[in-house]
Amino acid sequence: MRDTRFSSALHLLVLVSEAKTPMSSDQMATSMGTNASYVRRLSGSLRKAGIVQSRRGSTGLHLVPNASELTLLDVYLAACETDHVELFELHRNPSDQCIVGRHVAPVLGDMFKDLEEEVARELRSRTLADCIAALRAHAAQTNDL
Repeated sequence: MRDTRFSSALHLLVLVSEAKTPMSSDQMATSMGTNASYVRRLSGSLRKAGIVQSRRGSTGLHLVPNASELTLLDVYLAACETDHVELFELHRNPSDQCIVGRHVAPVLGDMFKDLEEEVARELRSRTLADCIAALRAHAAQTNDL
């Protein structure tokens, strides 16, 4: 099963960044097609990483860094609560009775590591502002502004 925390976090952050007034977790959940408790959990991960903050006694979240300074890698690491990009996991217990089984883990492990490092570089080169600009451009193309 694929994890949607990263895309959900980006959705949430675009909402936080672009909303005219602060949105409640219920309002964000409606936009994201999920429930408010998921939004609050995800917000907690982003808050812990210093990406968003809330103010006691007021509704909504506020973006801490500027959208042009917030990289997609920062969002990925915060949302997935990890310190590195992990796209693939090796299967466990290959047989050492088989030549493929004896060598598959180190070979695939190295390949996966290279791919994950490349994805991390790409994520580091893109920002939340890039997502917002792409969303605006797509909305303009479809006359949905």
